[in-house]
Amino acid sequence: MFTETIQTIFSQIKDVILNYDIFADTLDILFVAFIVYGLIMQLRKTQSIQVIKGIILIVIAFAIVSVIGMETSSYMFSKLFRDIIVIFVVLFSAELRQALENVGKRRFSGKFSLFSSNSDEELVDSINAVCRACGAMSRSRVGSLIVFQRNTLLGNITKQAVPINAVTTYEMICSIFYPKAPLHDGAVVIKDGKIVAARCVIPMKNDREITENVGTRHRAALEVSFNSDAVVVVTSEETGMISLAVDGQLKRGMSDSELRELLGHYLLADNTKQTKKSLFSKKKDKEQATVQNAEEAAENGGQQDTTDVNTSESEGNINE
Repeated sequence: MFTETIQTIFSQIKDVILNYDIFADTLDILFVAFIVYGLIMQLRKTQSIQVIKGIILIVIAFAIVSVIGMETSSYMFSKLFRDIIVIFVVLFSAELRQALENVGKRRFSGKFSLFSSNSDEELVDSINAVCRACGAMSRSRVGSLIVFQRNTLLGNITKQAVPINAVTTYEMICSIFYPKAPLHDGAVVIKDGKIVAARCVIPMKNDREITENVGTRHRAALEVSFNSDAVVVVTSEETGMISLAVDGQLKRGMSDSELRELLGHYLLADNTKQTKKSLFSKKKDKEQATVQNAEEAAENGGQQDTTDVNTSESEGNINE
C-alpha cells in the first residue's frame, strides 16, 4: 500500500514535468503565488495567521494518515475537507470582506480617479484644521480619536455612529471632543476632507498583541490601522501626547507641525512633493495674509480713534 502510494506520487510528478507548458504554466504559478502572498500579508495584519498554522497542521496530519493507510482517520479527514470552502468562509468572513473592499476601492493614480471626487485643497484644509485642533487639545489635555479614511471602507464603524457630513474645521473638531459634549466619546471619521460621522465605536480584539503600554484610545487607533489603511490621530487625555497610527505602527510624542507633515505624506501620497508643498504654502500664505489684514485693521482703527480724539479736542477749543 505504502509503496504503491509513493509510486503514484512519483508518476504524477513525472507527468507534470513532461507536460509542462513554459508560458501558460509559469504564468499560472506566478498568479497563484501572488494571490497566496496577498492573502498571507492580509492575514498577518489581522493576526489570523495562527488559524492558518492550525489548518496546515491538520493538512499534514491528513497526509500522514493517508500515506500510512489509517482508514477511519482518513474517512474523518475526508469529510472535513469536503466542506473546506464553507469552513474558510466561516473562519475568515471578516478578512474576506475587507480584502474585497480593498480591491473594489482602489484608486487610479494621476489626474483621473474613477471612484473619488475629493479635492486636494479640501484635504489640506482638513489636515490643517485637525493639526490645529490636536495642538490645542494637547495643551488642554483633551482626549481625541480622529480617523482619516483612505481606500478601505469603514462602514463597519460608521453605520452605528452619529452622521455629521460637515466640512472639517478647527471649531468643529474642538466642539466634538469637548469633554462635556455628547459626541466626545468614540472616534471621528474624516473622508475626503469632510467629517463623515462622530461617536464611532471601534470593536477591539482581546487577543491582539500590542507591545506599547497604551490606553483604550491608542489600542482602538492601532486596531483600525491593523484592519485598514486608515491614518489615525490620537491625543492623550492623561499626558496630552499626540500620536499617529498607520499600518499597525504607533508613532508617539509628535508636535502639531510634525503631525501636519506626516498627514500630508500619507493622505496626499498620490501627489508630487512640489504639489503638496505648493498647496500647504498657499494655505500658510492665506492664513498669514488674514492675520496681517487683521493687524492692519487694528492699527487703522487705532489711528482713526486718535484722529477722532484730536478733532474733538480742537472743536472743544473753538467752542471755548
